[in-house]
Amino acid sequence: MTILDVESVQAFVAIADFQSFTRAAEALGTTQGAISVKLKRLEDRIGQRLIERTPRSVRLSAQGALFLDGARDFLAAHERAVAGLTDCRRRFTLGIAAHVAGPEVPTLLARLNVHDPGLTIEVRLDNSRTLLDAFDRGELDAAIIRREDDRRDGEILGPEHFAWFATPHFEHRQGEPVRLAALAPSCGVRDIATRALDARSIPWTEVFLGGSSSMVTAAVSAGLAIGAFSCRLAPPGTVEVGQRFGLPELPSSEIVLHSTLTDAKSRGALRTLAAAFREHRVTAG
Repeated sequence: MTILDVESVQAFVAIADFQSFTRAAEALGTTQGAISVKLKRLEDRIGQRLIERTPRSVRLSAQGALFLDGARDFLAAHERAVAGLTDCRRRFTLGIAAHVAGPEVPTLLARLNVHDPGLTIEVRLDNSRTLLDAFDRGELDAAIIRREDDRRDGEILGPEHFAWFATPHFEHRQGEPVRLAALAPSCGVRDIATRALDARSIPWTEVFLGGSSSMVTAAVSAGLAIGAFSCRLAPPGTVEVGQRFGLPELPSSEIVLHSTLTDAKSRGALRTLAAAFREHRVTAG
């Protein structure tokens, strides 16, 4: 019978998540050499090469890809067993920007729960600036937001591209103000859109100002206005209309993860969160 040790499997999953021995070592609070030793121990024990490493890339082998889900289940079972020894539940407060939260959110929360069944997850949705201020005040353990212009810190989770969307039969006459639906004036995506219009001297008017992203989505889907959305979060049934109406191209941004947590348990949760977000984007793409 092949007996697996937890640390070796943790090392393998971290390498798979980050596609980097260095970043995996940082996440697990150890050295690159130690990570390599643990991976070799695991590969020797199961008699399969799990990771293919070249000077330019680190990726799963065919056997590693087959083993990954089982490895995650193995670690989850270990976490549940350890969590069962204590009634102490920890709280994790996560902020997610309204213009970032999408279909991957259930995946993120499910992965966090599997990683740490003793974790109470509290999610707060708001605009990026409000969440960043809350994070700086220590009210959030972590925040996934659109990068703000004045901040260069945070772990990049992926690019974010924006465009103009409306229903296929929406009409806009040249020379008339662009009819916009947007979130409150503090919304960063609204700022991106209105600055782009102002830079081209294109008149605009807000015909719908929503209190939530779902309300703005509903207004655009109903054909009331044009909206600026992340390309991955465009309302169902809408189409990109920037070129059709001569609207300016919207600049791209980045989605970043902010956190100052340093203990091993929390770092593991953050690594799980980041990996789940990236994996969902790759699958969706």
